[in-house]
Amino acid sequence: MTTPAAALVAAPATLRRAGADPLRQAVEHLGHSLPRRADATVLLDFLEDDLREGLEALGDVEAHFSDVLEALQPDTLSQLSLLQAGDDYLVLERLEMLIDVVTRLRRRLSQAAGLMRQTPTT
Repeated sequence: MTTPAAALVAAPATLRRAGADPLRQAVEHLGHSLPRRADATVLLDFLEDDLREGLEALGDVEAHFSDVLEALQPDTLSQLSLLQAGDDYLVLERLEMLIDVVTRLRRRLSQAAGLMRQTPTT
């Protein structure tokens, strides 16, 4: 089962060929509101990387919960399936990563907002 976050992260590989990467389009849309400066370009690159990293981690967390739900189904319910579903340290690592990514996104979005104030309105 593909989760929403996993689908958004997986889509760019397929959509890039068609030129329709929704995450990239969102970042480019922000880029049109920022001044044409090197620091703004770097900020946009970091923002895109953080969004992709966060969505990938979120997809892993969603997959973990899907695995837990699957382990609880009558045809797969067993002591072993419950122990295996509950023994996923990767999800804890991904949650820690999400905290870091959200903190970076907050900082980067604040920086983008500050740059937008410097952009003359038309």
